[in-house]
Amino acid sequence: MKKVALTIGVSLMALSLVGCDGNITKQDVGTVGGAVAGGVIGSQFGSGAGNTAATIGGAVVGGYIGNQLTKD
Repeated sequence: MKKVALTIGVSLMALSLVGCDGNITKQDVGTVGGAVAGGVIGSQFGSGAGNTAATIGGAVVGGYIGNQLTKD
């Protein structure tokens, strides 16, 4: 349950960053989708604080990859 809550929290933080201007682009969706996917994948590794770090790291890396893949 903790992993799910952390993943949802990271996803909401990412959405709050792209939702400011009201114009959601394909690249925004790619960034958020990548962050969610990376967070879920990262949450499968480590335990305790290491798991939290892996989840956050996965979200950051996934967000970056999703952003780069959906550039115009």
